[in-house]
Amino acid sequence: MKYLFSILTIATVLSACSYNAKDEAAIKQQAIVAVKDSLKLDSFRKVEVKKQQDELVAARVREEKRALLLSEQSEAAPAPRAYNEGTTTTTTTTKKKGWSAAAKGTVIGAGAGALGGILIDKKDGRGAIIGGLAGAGAGYLIGRDKDKKSGRVQPKN
Repeated sequence: MKYLFSILTIATVLSACSYNAKDEAAIKQQAIVAVKDSLKLDSFRKVEVKKQQDELVAARVREEKRALLLSEQSEAAPAPRAYNEGTTTTTTTTKKKGWSAAAKGTVIGAGAGALGGILIDKKDGRGAIIGGLAGAGAGYLIGRDKDKKSGRVQPKN
C-alpha cells in the first residue's frame, strides 16, 4: 500500500507541475496584437494631426491670397478725381512686373517636353532636345494667349 500511495503522490505532483507552453504562446500572441494595435492607433493620430496642420496652412494661404487680392484691387482701382476750381488731380497705378504668362508657359513647356522626350526616346538626349523645343513652343503659345486675355499684351489690329 505504501508503494501505491507513493506512486499516486508522485503522479499527482508531476501532473500539477506541467509546463503550459500553449498558454505562454497565447499570451505572447496577445501582447504582439496589442502592440500592433497601439502602433496603428498612433499612426492614425499622426495622420489626424497632419491633416489639422494642413488645414491650418491652407486657411492661412487663403487669407494671404484674399489680402493680396484686396490690396491689388485697391491699387488697381483708380482714385476719384478731385475737382477744385478747375484743377484736377490724377493718380497712376504701377503694375507689379514679373514673369509674363508666355515666359512661364515657355519654361514649363520646355521642362515637360524634355522630360517626355527623355521617357519616349532614350538615345543620347535627342528626345529631350526635340521634346523641350516642342514643349517650349506650345507653352509660349498658350501663355501668350493668357497674356492677351489678361490685358498684359495688347493684340495687334
